[in-house]
Amino acid sequence: MTAQTMNRIDQRFAALKAQGRRALIPYITAGDPAPEHTVGFMHTLVEAGADVIELGVPFSDPMADGPVIQKACERALKHGVRLSHLFEMVREFRQTDSETPVVLMGYLNPVERIGLEAFADQAAEAGVDGVLIVDMPPEEADDVGPLLKARGLASIFLVAPTTSPARAATICAHGEGYIYYVSLKGVTGSATLNAEDVAAHLAPLREMTDLPLCVGFGIRDGASAAEVGKVADGVIVGSALINRVAENAERPEAIPAALKAVLGEMRQALDA
Repeated sequence: MTAQTMNRIDQRFAALKAQGRRALIPYITAGDPAPEHTVGFMHTLVEAGADVIELGVPFSDPMADGPVIQKACERALKHGVRLSHLFEMVREFRQTDSETPVVLMGYLNPVERIGLEAFADQAAEAGVDGVLIVDMPPEEADDVGPLLKARGLASIFLVAPTTSPARAATICAHGEGYIYYVSLKGVTGSATLNAEDVAAHLAPLREMTDLPLCVGFGIRDGASAAEVGKVADGVIVGSALINRVAENAERPEAIPAALKAVLGEMRQALDA
């Protein structure tokens, strides 16, 4: 991999910073509602204004996720979607999009099943740019981090409202790409967020890291995206998109327009 392909996330955030814009980072679960649609959805998200795509690895026990994403995982797993399929999807996406950063988001179990080194090799070869393993704290990342870094893959970590300052400092020291700040206590798709509260939590993180701070959980529409965009470097949206996939699971041809409607409104609001 060349330096250019290794560092799409950093390049994208540098370009956004130069433009004074905020990153819009959509999340979809790979293989939902069926695997043949995922790559098309990824291109749709880019057309609608996505700066980075988080591609969810389906898992049988997604403990950080609420019912919306749990059901998305179930729909994907019914089709037998595995990590190897995600690598194929990213490879196919890269045939026509060599610029949009792709982050794999999931849990440690599927990664350990294929082996850490094999995972890092295959992810890099497919064109993945970053990895967010929800249940791998930085203290346990000493094995994985160097493997990913050697292949140009960013290790991305979560910080929660309940994270202590000392622990947040550890996370920031290990993090690459961007810090994913979880705006709410609870699971994905939970209650409304408070932008002032988010701002208060982001301020000390800015003292600890130069990495972009991106906020997820609770961003539902253009208004909430714009509010968070005033205080964060990026907004991450998952459940609002997965809801549209679920509503149209029986007629997947309607999903691209539904995704564009949600994401397009957020893009407009962020750029306004």
